[in-house]
Formats: sequence, structure tokens, C-alpha cells
Amino acid sequence: MITSAGNARVRAAIQLKQKARARREMGAFLTEGVKMFLEAPEEQIREIYVSESFSCQDQELKRAVTEKMERLPYEMVSEPVFQKMSDTCTPQGILCVMEAQHYVPADLLKKEAPLLLLLENIQDPGNLGTMMRAGEGAGIDGLILSRDTADIYNPKTVRATMGSIYRVPFLYAQDFGAMMARLKEAGICIYAAHLQGETDYDRCDFHGGSAFLIGNEAKGLTGGTAARADRYMKIPMAGEVESLNAGIAAAILMYEAARQRRRQR
Repeated sequence: MITSAGNARVRAAIQLKQKARARREMGAFLTEGVKMFLEAPEEQIREIYVSESFSCQDQELKRAVTEKMERLPYEMVSEPVFQKMSDTCTPQGILCVMEAQHYVPADLLKKEAPLLLLLENIQDPGNLGTMMRAGEGAGIDGLILSRDTADIYNPKTVRATMGSIYRVPFLYAQDFGAMMARLKEAGICIYAAHLQGETDYDRCDFHGGSAFLIGNEAKGLTGGTAARADRYMKIPMAGEVESLNAGIAAAILMYEAARQRRRQR
């Protein structure tokens, strides 16, 4: 059992928790909790750490955890050490070092009419993770993020995805404008949720290849990015509300597209 926070592997895990640069350099990230452990693809797990007092009250989950741990090597660590490695106030007692995934545009464009989310300068890690989770629920084919968007492997983002991080393709576009141009060449229509939109979102046709462009939580889309959209649309508001949280707006649009596509079947 590891009892020292000075252990090299423990120090590396703490770096993965704290620094995006370390995650990039190591090509790894942390996931924490029973659910994230059970959903983690075994071939992507590098290391498993379990606190000395780890227990699972739910008997069905306990059996599933035990079966998986019997197949994979793991390291027991003391409570003080696990607390330093954990990113939560009340740790569940199990965390994994995971292999980071690397996707290319072709991974997001496999289908004939892909549905994508384009995110420009989203800064809140939890918001980003929630959008990925909602996107999986709506059946999107992937996320494309501007290079100044929050780190998708931030522990708060990973936790907010509730496992979607393992399954939803994503990539950071170093040149966001060039990536948008590439999508257009592939026949994908780019829709911007914009205050200047004249068409209500539910009057647009999302049966073909579609990408929803969502901007920064506070400032929205930059002028240059908005100008590259094929079409502006709006989410109508009642009362005195001027706009919605970026994550809520993204979810509304993705689920409208999902609704339309279900009706097409």
C-alpha cells in the first residue's frame, strides 16, 4: 500500500489533477468514482488507485466493481494520500489514470448527415462537460472546440460528462475558421444561435448535416466566427429574459435536431 504522497506515481496523478499542461504532456487524465470506473474502457486504463477504506454499499455495483478489479491490477493507497489525489470533497475511494483519446475530423464525419456541436471559447469546465453529456443523449456525432475552450480533460469537465467523455468524439481546432470551412465543404450547414437571428430554431430543418455554433458564456460568439455561420436562428424568449445559459441553449438545439431526425425514421 502506498502511504506517501511523495511517491512518484502519486505525484504524477496529482499533476494530472491540477495542470492541463501535465495532462497534455503525459497524454493522460484522471477519472474518479464508481460509475466512472465501471464505464471506463479497460484498454484505456493505465492505473487504478483504491483507498484503504473503499467500500460500495450497493450490492449490484459492488459485484460489478469486484469483477472488474479482479481482471485489472490496482494499487491500494492510504486515506491521506487518496485525499491528495482526489478532486472531490467526499471521494468515493476509487480513481483511474486514463489514456487520453485523439480524434481526427474523419472520426466525427463518418455518418452521411452528421450532427455536431461547435464550441467557441467555452470557459466553464462543468458547462463543457454538461454539453458533452447532453450531446451524447441527443445523439450528436462529436464536438469541435476552439483552442481557447476549456480543457475537456479538466477533472470538473470529466466528472460533469458522467461517462460521455469515453464515448463522444471531440477535437480542438487550432484554426477554428478553417475547420468551419472544411465542414461546409463536407455539406454541413452551420447554424448560429444569435441575437440577430430572425428564424425560430424549431422552424429550421436539421435533417441534413448540421453543426450548432455556441459561443462564450459571457460574450457569445466573436464577430468573425458568427460571420462564418450559414444561418442565424433564435430561441424565442418570454418575459424579460434576454438569453439562456450556453449549455441550456446547446441542449435545446441538439434535442430539437434529435426530435426531427426521429420523426424522419
